[in-house]
Amino acid sequence: FQIATKEPLNPIKQDVKKGKLRYVANVFPHKGYIWNYGAIPQTWEDPGHKDENTGCCGDNDPIDVCEIGSKVCSRGEVIRVKVLGTLALIDEGETDWKIIAINVEDPEADSYNDINDVRRMKPGYLEATVDWFRRYKVPDGKPENQFAFNGEFKDKAFAVNVIKDTHEHWKALIAKKTDGGEINCTNLTVSDSPFCCGQDCAKATVDAAPPCKAANPIPPEVDKWFYYEKN
Repeated sequence: FQIATKEPLNPIKQDVKKGKLRYVANVFPHKGYIWNYGAIPQTWEDPGHKDENTGCCGDNDPIDVCEIGSKVCSRGEVIRVKVLGTLALIDEGETDWKIIAINVEDPEADSYNDINDVRRMKPGYLEATVDWFRRYKVPDGKPENQFAFNGEFKDKAFAVNVIKDTHEHWKALIAKKTDGGEINCTNLTVSDSPFCCGQDCAKATVDAAPPCKAANPIPPEVDKWFYYEKN
């Protein structure tokens, strides 16, 4: 599921690829996602801005979050998190920051204050995270992803600065100071944005959406395992 940035009000929708619903591949030994995978609102990785740390431009999406708490969140659930660090993924030549965070309501949240706490409390978890992101697109026929900083995680202070930078890019986008291309910036809450619309406009947009129907059955290939020799 992704934030549909090209559609009015940016609904959360399941990705479609080549006419089929998209599911994440299971690259051994990882079954599905190994954290709660989400995004930070009001952030934007500007594809026209070359990141000084990675040397690559942004991926045109909100900044991604890997939430490492014990609760499995529901799709679309909004939670507050404590930022712990970040990983700089280079996905097909684009900067794609992955923020490592923990739900503030997690029973162990007080024990996590920086990236080294993750390494101490969850041995092997950060290494597994790098491995997951390195290889998850290989079953689609794509090469392994690369990383800035040789795949090393940066600390909390660094991650917070990344979030602040991408928030500034979002503010320029929503104020029409930056060309967002096909991104739909229609919104209800940023009153000084030229894209701000009223409740009637938003309701009409929602009412015009197709009605919900019964979900398609999950295809059996969703449980297929992929194995391959690591590079």
